[in-house]
Amino acid sequence: MQIASSVYQRYLLLLGLLAGLAGCSSADVASHAANQPKLVIEDFFSGKLTAHGIVKNRSGELIRYFNVVIDASWDEQGVGTLDEHFVFDDGEKQQRIWTLVRQSDGSFLASANDVSQAATMRLAGNALFMDYVLTLDYKGSPMDVVVEDKMYLVNPATIVNESVMKKFGFKVGSVSLVIQKQVLG
Repeated sequence: MQIASSVYQRYLLLLGLLAGLAGCSSADVASHAANQPKLVIEDFFSGKLTAHGIVKNRSGELIRYFNVVIDASWDEQGVGTLDEHFVFDDGEKQQRIWTLVRQSDGSFLASANDVSQAATMRLAGNALFMDYVLTLDYKGSPMDVVVEDKMYLVNPATIVNESVMKKFGFKVGSVSLVIQKQVLG
């Protein structure tokens, strides 16, 4: 009888852990496949763009805000470059250069100067999801954080981007920003 009780307790523990993990999982980009307008990376990220955003700590407190000028281009081989120039509220300036390469499955491989290994950009409908490891300066020392990036095209000239930053699986901050395509006319 005691063996059956022990097995039952382990079963309940495993079931509880699985339920907890399911609650922590994020939505799959495929769930956005029917959403319009459809995000075509080569169309949106082309030419001049601007971005405006905020950074919050793990408690949700606003700790920084920033503006970005982005020069986006594609070469004849279909390789994209996003040259991002950040200016933060305290005057700090940063540059990040992304290189985007289309893969056979329609995703993109994305690499940048402060990203430790190339990330896969997954697209469906109006959404783009990407997870990567970003190296930040934290109190004068480099610190790697996992970034869970989710972008949504809300109209042909605007993307809303939500990012969660994690360290050792725990949320340490978030970034919210709006990216706007500079439309001539």
